[in-house]
Amino acid sequence: MLFNSYEFIFLFLPITLIIYFLLNKYEKYNLAKGWLVLASLYFYSYFHKSYLLLILSSIVVNYFIGDRLSIVIEPIRRRLLLVLGLVFNIGVLGYFKYYDFFIENINYIFKTNIPMLHILLPLGISFFTFQQLSFVVDSYYKKNLRYDFLSYSLFVTFFPQLIAGPIVLPTEMLPQFENLENKKINWENMNRGLYIFSIGLAKKVIMADTLAYFANTGFNTNSMLSFIEAWVTSLSYTLQLYFDFSGYCDMAIGIGLMFNIVLPINFNSPYKSTNIQEFWKKWHMTLGRFLTNYLYIPLGGNRKGEKRTLLNLLVVFLVSGIWHGAGWNFIIWGMLHGVCILIHRVWKNSGRKLNKFVGWFITMNLVNIFWVFFRAKDLPRAIKIIKEMFWFNLSSNQIFEIFRVGDISKYRNARVMFIVTLLIVFFSKNSIEKLSKFKLRESYRIEIIGYILVSVILLRQISEFLYFNF
Repeated sequence: MLFNSYEFIFLFLPITLIIYFLLNKYEKYNLAKGWLVLASLYFYSYFHKSYLLLILSSIVVNYFIGDRLSIVIEPIRRRLLLVLGLVFNIGVLGYFKYYDFFIENINYIFKTNIPMLHILLPLGISFFTFQQLSFVVDSYYKKNLRYDFLSYSLFVTFFPQLIAGPIVLPTEMLPQFENLENKKINWENMNRGLYIFSIGLAKKVIMADTLAYFANTGFNTNSMLSFIEAWVTSLSYTLQLYFDFSGYCDMAIGIGLMFNIVLPINFNSPYKSTNIQEFWKKWHMTLGRFLTNYLYIPLGGNRKGEKRTLLNLLVVFLVSGIWHGAGWNFIIWGMLHGVCILIHRVWKNSGRKLNKFVGWFITMNLVNIFWVFFRAKDLPRAIKIIKEMFWFNLSSNQIFEIFRVGDISKYRNARVMFIVTLLIVFFSKNSIEKLSKFKLRESYRIEIIGYILVSVILLRQISEFLYFNF
């Protein structure tokens, strides 16, 4: 089920909210919690019922390991439990997401003919696997995570963030589900949640899905793209991805607020960043937080000298690339960002400074070019599009004729959408900033109604969120 669907907006969400708060009103707290788990599992299985067993098995195994870690004292047994949790989670993720990729490369290198399984990627597996890894690791480090099975199941399956994040941590989520105040209807939270949900819905339906047409046209064509077409293609995807994923996260935060659950912020105007390090502090923030806490710091962080720090950073971005997808294009995308992070760190440590506008211009162009690897169906296609972006083979007279006569008119819609979205990205407050100023007055009511009305009208063209594929 999609957030941007009639079934979700007019049936699933209101019914789930009403029954949940009714059960809590009559102090049926465990029933209310169980209802929310069942509703979340229905939400998940709505896509592919065959993977319901997978998520349930994952929950049972990880809860057992985490629960035992909260009891067992002997260091050796604790380490064995930790290793078991790491192997189980990474093994499940590796099998479902990377098996065919590894077999394909083994067959290519060793000229073997091992059959591939063509496994359908379970939705949300990258997200709920990382969440459960955090539970196992935090339990090992004795962060007081002894909760009942029902509460843990809700932590994993809570439907607003189940499919595409944000990636939540047990220490920030589990206590919220136990707070009695959160079990009562809070109309302020309900209104604030509806407001940011409407913003996210508009981002997805009005902006991202419109930009998707131009991005898909360029990336899916087999013909040669002109210089202008290649840049329209790359910029369309750069903007589409931001509005698509940040729109999902806004809707997730909004739905969470309706249940009195505060989900972490995942975006903070990343395209305003003046260097690549700032970009990664503001883009998919919960993934960066997870990789910092559970990979970068355990590897040594910046505590073992500059060379080791640079290596650790490179490993983190390599893992980030692999986490996003099973393909060389994702690995290269992660490595490119990693190399840029290293260059930025060396530059910064040398004491040099860069004009902020120049820094922003360089950062955004690098991000835009690197997204081509992220979006292209394979590595050869990505390289082809990047070549077309820099193969400027028009004479000055031809350029003048294009802009004077208006041969570029076929990109009129793209130009309009670029102008609107770029103004929003670079000059307007982001959704979190807008939410912090929210008060239920007439102007906000009009804004909410406008976003929802236009979005609902456009829901005839329902599309999945891009991060469902990762």
